[in-house]
Amino acid sequence: MRLKAKIQTPQRALKIGEVAKASGMGVEALRFYERSGLLGRPGRTESGYRVYDAEVLTRLDFIKRAQVLGFSLQEIKQIIADKAAGRSPCREVREIVRHRLTELDEKVREMRRYRKELGAALAKWEETGELDGHVCGLIEETELAHSNPMRRLSKKARK
Repeated sequence: MRLKAKIQTPQRALKIGEVAKASGMGVEALRFYERSGLLGRPGRTESGYRVYDAEVLTRLDFIKRAQVLGFSLQEIKQIIADKAAGRSPCREVREIVRHRLTELDEKVREMRRYRKELGAALAKWEETGELDGHVCGLIEETELAHSNPMRRLSKKARK
């Protein structure tokens, strides 16, 4: 997996628009990250504008990298909190990835089973041709041993 090189950080305070431009993230995403606790509270100018330390770009780069690696925002928040509390989050990071790999392996097995069943159904349908039914007899007469894992995946994504 290849991630781009670290971004160069300016040495002055940055307004939210400058941070958005430098990081490639939208202003609303930055505000969301701030509300979610992923970013510290920025300073404010007398007129109320957010003013960030250049270090925020390093934090945003970390968040993006963690997301590319599959970490949820909640997991990233916990990793950041552990580090801020003086604890190394590396053991937890390895455990999260270990667990994620186990989940992925199971999903791959499910997808392979489903693909085999779907392939067998198609082969049978090719022999059958047309089959009358309420809507489509091919579907109505087909029994699958396993339910569609894509349906389960999409349901999990909605939660």
